[in-house]
Amino acid sequence: MTAAAKPGALAGIKVIDLSRVLGGPYSTQILADHGADVIKIEPPQGDETRQWGPPFMGDSAAYFEGVNRNKQGAVLDLSRENDRARLMLMLEDADVLVENFKVGTMERWGIGYEQTLQARFPRLIYCRVSGFGADGPLGGLPGYDAAIQAMTGLMSVNGLPDGEPLRLGVPVVDMVTGLNAALGILLALNERNLSQRGQFVESALFDCALSVLHPHTTNYFASGKTPGRSGNAHPNIAPYDTFHTGTSPIFLAVGNDSQFRKLCEVLGDPALGGDERFANNGLRSANRGELRARLEQLLATHDGVALADRLIRAGVPCGPVLDVPGALAQPHTQHRQMVVELGAYRGIASPIKLGRTPASYRSAPPAFGEHSAQVLPPLPDPQAPDR
Repeated sequence: MTAAAKPGALAGIKVIDLSRVLGGPYSTQILADHGADVIKIEPPQGDETRQWGPPFMGDSAAYFEGVNRNKQGAVLDLSRENDRARLMLMLEDADVLVENFKVGTMERWGIGYEQTLQARFPRLIYCRVSGFGADGPLGGLPGYDAAIQAMTGLMSVNGLPDGEPLRLGVPVVDMVTGLNAALGILLALNERNLSQRGQFVESALFDCALSVLHPHTTNYFASGKTPGRSGNAHPNIAPYDTFHTGTSPIFLAVGNDSQFRKLCEVLGDPALGGDERFANNGLRSANRGELRARLEQLLATHDGVALADRLIRAGVPCGPVLDVPGALAQPHTQHRQMVVELGAYRGIASPIKLGRTPASYRSAPPAFGEHSAQVLPPLPDPQAPDR
């Protein structure tokens, strides 16, 4: 997918993005992909993820490039009065401000939301991405994805049953925090259509990490038992796990009895689908060891990729276990237009598909300070006479 010229669902919305690293920039890229005019303001030392490599794409790390397309880039040192004055001029026609400074930083500079911006810009949506929120026992402390995975229980349910707790292989806390920040901004923009007033939006990593612990939290509330690690297996469903075949592994995600019977038919053992030990999900979960042993006997005669395709077309949720290049090379990845190409830039497209106002990809991530001359307003000349 290359650049598209259609205006997006957020055309006409101006966003000032003061955020760095991942959660905040990911949220503003979502808005930018759907037509918002996003101006990314970096400090003089730059967004730290520009240095989070290798690999690098030009002067910036691939990490930075992944969450900053469709933005204009400028540099301000908000510790300086003149640059704060420029920011205030930019906010005069802005709809949204996003920041993820350490809690209290904006207030220390005299530009906090309740302190200054709410009264001066009553229609402004002010979104803070933070680690723990501003108050409470951990309020105001810095948060990073991996540390919050550890302290919210995510690591405790990830990994092999007899192994150590593991960090998830993607920064899921940062990503879901960015998603919730974008969602909160959209909710506030919609409400503003009724009230004509902006509001404060907060998306905290700690809250968002807890929110994705399903079904482990609800299992704990219901049973009182501490959830543990189950590897690739599901704690509530069977067969729902990675299985070996005659070649490459596949993942079976069998969610109901009819799917289980169809699986047994495709594998050539329809009698297994009527076995009283496996008649429903509760029994399959209770007898999952015996079930797994029999399924892997049957699977051992099959090619994994071919079988996965056959099963999913028969209505059995299943997939081959692929690496990242394999996932990107799938014909369906291309069909869904999930890879963006803009010159030398390549990235993953927006998964949000809108029929009339689709996402568009207009520009690669900005070079450091690339658009400062175009987007930063000049300060008024104090010597100029009043008119």
